[in-house]
Amino acid sequence: MRSGDRMSRRRFAAVAAGSLPLLASGDALGTEARWRAEGAGGSGGRAVPETRGMWVASVANRDWPSRPGLPAAEQRAELAAVLDLAVRRRLNTVVLQVRPTADALWPSRYEPWSEYLTGVQGRDPGWDPLGFAVREAHRRGLALHAWFNPYRIANHADPGRLAERHPARRNPGWVVRYGGKLYYNPGLPEVRRFVQDAMLDAVRRYPVDAVHWDDYFYPYPVAGERFDDDAAYAAHGGGFPDRAAWRRDNTDRLVRETAARIRRLRPGTRFGISPFGVWRNRSSDPAGSDTNAGVQTYDDLYADTRAWVRRRWIDHVVPQVYWHLGFDAADYATLVRWWAGTVRGTGVGLHIGEALYKAGDPAQPAAWQDPAELSRHLAFARDVPEVRGHVFFSAREVGADRIGAMNRVVDDHYPAAEPLWR
Repeated sequence: MRSGDRMSRRRFAAVAAGSLPLLASGDALGTEARWRAEGAGGSGGRAVPETRGMWVASVANRDWPSRPGLPAAEQRAELAAVLDLAVRRRLNTVVLQVRPTADALWPSRYEPWSEYLTGVQGRDPGWDPLGFAVREAHRRGLALHAWFNPYRIANHADPGRLAERHPARRNPGWVVRYGGKLYYNPGLPEVRRFVQDAMLDAVRRYPVDAVHWDDYFYPYPVAGERFDDDAAYAAHGGGFPDRAAWRRDNTDRLVRETAARIRRLRPGTRFGISPFGVWRNRSSDPAGSDTNAGVQTYDDLYADTRAWVRRRWIDHVVPQVYWHLGFDAADYATLVRWWAGTVRGTGVGLHIGEALYKAGDPAQPAAWQDPAELSRHLAFARDVPEVRGHVFFSAREVGADRIGAMNRVVDDHYPAAEPLWR
C-alpha cells in the first residue's frame, strides 16, 4: 500500500460517506489472555488495560522506514524511535504493517523481501525487522500487532516489475488487474490457502500479540471498471444466488479459516480486523447504521463485518470511524453506538479507529481544524462501555501532531502509562 494509496483511501472514506530472531514459543500467550490469567476482570483482579494504539504503515515508506535503501542500522534506529514515540505518547499498542504488497518484512518462506526496505523487491536488508519489532516493543511494555494485507500484490499493474520468483509471476492465473493495481483473486481456493500460509508464516515464527487486517478485501469500487473474476465464478460459484453472495462467502472463508489456524498455531494470539466504518446503511438493511455512506462494506467490499463479530470469528474489531461528531452522512457518535451494539454480548473487543491524519488538514471540514475534536471523540466513547480503546492513524501524525490534537488526547485521556507487557 503506497502512502498516496493509503491516504487516498482514507480521504475516499470521507468522500464516499458524503456520496527478531525466532523467540521462544513460551512467550506466545497474548496480552489480554495473559492479563486475564493474572486475575484481570475477576473480583479483586486488575482490569484489562484499554488499547491505546497507532498504526505504522510501511507501504511507500509512509511512516517507516523513512525511505528505501537506508543501512540496516539506520532502519533499526528509526524503528526504535517509532516505538519510543508510542511510549512517550502513553500508548501501549503498535500495529506494524509487515506485509504491505504481497511481500514481507521478515525472512519469509513464501514471499520476497519488501521493496520498501531496500528499494528492490526480494533484496535481503541484512536484518529482521519483524523480529526486532516484537522484541523491542515487548521490552518497552508495548503490544505488537502484525498488520497484513491479504490480497493486494502491487500498487501498479505490471507483473514484470515484481521480483523474478514472486508467486504472482509464477502463478499468473491468480492475478487480477484492477484500478491500475494487481490483486490476488479471492475467488480461487488455492489463493486463499496461499495467502493464509504466507501470513501465518510470521505467526509461526514470532510471538506477535495479534494478527491485524485493515479494510482491503475485494478492492474499493473504481468507476468504469469491473473486477474480472468470471472464470473463478464459473468454476466455484455454483449454488450461490448471485456473484455478490459468492464473493462474500469467499471473504467469510478467509476470515473463518485464518481465525481457526491462528488459534491452533499460537493460542493467545488475537485476530483483529479494521473495517471501513459503515457495514450497511439502515436504508439498505434494518440492522444497519443510521448513516448515508456511499460505500458499504457488505455491498461494495463483499465483507460481512457484522457477521464476523456476531459469529465470534475475530477477537476484536477496529472500525475506521473516520468522521467527526455531527457529520451528516456518517456521524461519529452514531457509528460508535452502532458498533457497540454489534459487539454487545459477543466478547469481541471494540477499539475505535481514529482519523488523526485529518486533524489540521486544510482540505478537511472545520471540525478537523479544532485541536479538541479527537479529544471529544474519546470523551464520548468513555460513556460507551463496549469501547475498550482507540487506534490512531498513523505514526507520522502521532509524531508531527500538526495542530496539537494528539497532545490534547494525551493530556485529557492518558494521564499515565498503561503498558500491556510487564
